[in-house]
Amino acid sequence: MTGTGLPENAFRELGSDEQYVPLMEPAHDQKEVTVYSVGMGLLMAVIFSAAAAYLGLKVGQVFEAAIPIAIIAVGLSSVLKKKNALGQNVIIQSIGACSGVIVAGAIFTLPALYILQSKYPDITVNFYQIFLSSLLGGILGILFFIPFRKYFVKDMHGKYPFPEATATTQVIVSGEAASASGDNSQAKTLLIASLIGGLYDYIVATFGFWAETITTTCMSWGQAMAEKVKVVFSCNTGAALLGLGYIVGLKYAFVIFAGSIFVWWIIIPLMGTYGSPELAAMSPDLIFKDYARMIGIGGIAMAGVIGIIKSWGIIVNAVGLAGREFKGGATAAKQVRWQMDISMKHVVFFIVLALVAVFIFFWFGVIHTFWQAAVAWVVVTVIAFLFTTVAANAIAIVGSNPVSGMTLMTLIIASAIFVAIGLKGTSGIVAAMVIGGVVCTALSMAGGFVTDLKIGYWVGSTPKKQESWKFLGTLVSAATVGGVIIILNKVYGFTGDNALVAPQANAMAGVIEPLMMGGDTPWVLYMVGAILALILNWLGVPALAFCLGMFIPLSLNTPMLVGGAVAYFVQHSSKDADVAKARHDRGTLISSGLIAGGALFGVFAAITRFAGFEYVNNAPQGLTQGLGLLAYVLIIAYVYFDSRRAKA
Repeated sequence: MTGTGLPENAFRELGSDEQYVPLMEPAHDQKEVTVYSVGMGLLMAVIFSAAAAYLGLKVGQVFEAAIPIAIIAVGLSSVLKKKNALGQNVIIQSIGACSGVIVAGAIFTLPALYILQSKYPDITVNFYQIFLSSLLGGILGILFFIPFRKYFVKDMHGKYPFPEATATTQVIVSGEAASASGDNSQAKTLLIASLIGGLYDYIVATFGFWAETITTTCMSWGQAMAEKVKVVFSCNTGAALLGLGYIVGLKYAFVIFAGSIFVWWIIIPLMGTYGSPELAAMSPDLIFKDYARMIGIGGIAMAGVIGIIKSWGIIVNAVGLAGREFKGGATAAKQVRWQMDISMKHVVFFIVLALVAVFIFFWFGVIHTFWQAAVAWVVVTVIAFLFTTVAANAIAIVGSNPVSGMTLMTLIIASAIFVAIGLKGTSGIVAAMVIGGVVCTALSMAGGFVTDLKIGYWVGSTPKKQESWKFLGTLVSAATVGGVIIILNKVYGFTGDNALVAPQANAMAGVIEPLMMGGDTPWVLYMVGAILALILNWLGVPALAFCLGMFIPLSLNTPMLVGGAVAYFVQHSSKDADVAKARHDRGTLISSGLIAGGALFGVFAAITRFAGFEYVNNAPQGLTQGLGLLAYVLIIAYVYFDSRRAKA
């Protein structure tokens, strides 16, 4: 047995004649789907959809909801003294986790319509477009991934690390053991961290008592550097982003930060110093927005192509396995509850229904021309299916879904095709973005779903039940995120001063506008990024992470590195391996609380402003910047020293 109660062979490859046996008896029925588990799962989907949408649009990063939802589920089952709660907690987590993946699919694309609407007033954005693109994309993601479940979850046992699934499973399993002993310390730690992170972010968002972003341009020497050599440094001081960096870890955060530094300290200074007089007159932020970030977009697109090529063998193997089951093979596996999927015949039938619904939506709700809708439908079907394995593979290896990069590539391909068939202008923009939303949500769902099913595999849940109830979670999350996007647009907006950053949506808008409106498309910058991605891949550097850092603002990448550094120092704070692991795990718990609390209170801050409360802090910039640095140091110290309180 492992330290969390899982079998000893849960995380390693199996021998030739060795079998993995999950915690819950695999052959017998278990208490999984109940009114309590479904109801709590749907409640979590609503809450975390709203929270993740706000955080994602504000800082460009969508936190994975699986860990905080699992902690809440475990805490509630302990408080309510639920018996046999293990299977129910998996269902709560699986349904609730729809929130993060649906949010990622929606906010990375659809706010681009609001961004471009400020330039082109005839662009219309409707709730049903946001809702249906998220819903249909999520359904496609579920259905497209089911044939790949056995390959990723069972056949590749021990070969992929599954970082997020591992952490979530440990929470659920250890929580079950703690529940039996009456120890609620995990839930208490999470609650305290959520309140600290939430109040911290609420105060700065609502009252601005300290600077939300500290930057060198607040000093005279910093302004001189920005003006003369186009060099700046900035860091967001939010608690939620610090927690996100901790969970991502130093290695991955450093690669993202390296991409950001490459743009901000090399590319932008070169453009501003040796470029045209027009570039020399621009601020570093404007050079980044209009030029330098396009290199990152090209790199992200090429990284997606590389991912498909690397995953081609997976696609062939998984389709072959699904085909054999469709013809009636593997009947023995179907009789075991633990390995029982929705019937492949039913999956194929539902895929056909979903694709018909997508085509009808495109034809009557978006494009209104039969053959153009048909072309859009083909693009969505092919790309969503091919990229399914890329998304799942990324989650299985690094725990992060490169969905924004794959969607950018989809937009470039789709826009080029649409222009060729006469679909351009503002109608082309709407068509491309809604279609991008469907693809983005499908890929986000496919990547996230592999985590849920791997958790269920380790614990011993019924895949068929997870797959079936995932559809309801998708429906609720899609409706929630549609409403939240509309509210946030009315409160903050996506353009102008103090608007939500929405970096991915801005990148999508920057790509789509010149393609559809006849402007100059920066193909040279895209090609430079594509070549850079090829070189990075050749050198063994994660191209996708590096290029993501190139188009997300520096102020949002710096705290990722800070959080990753805190995680590193916590993990190496003791020579005793058990103590170090316990401290790191406690830090993960605290960071999850900062993320959840910061995001939830961020929604409260939006509601406060929506209700008409506005507070303007007229304190000198130097004072707010100094207070911002002090507050940031204090929140970092809290995470570090509270994590060190853990014992083996």
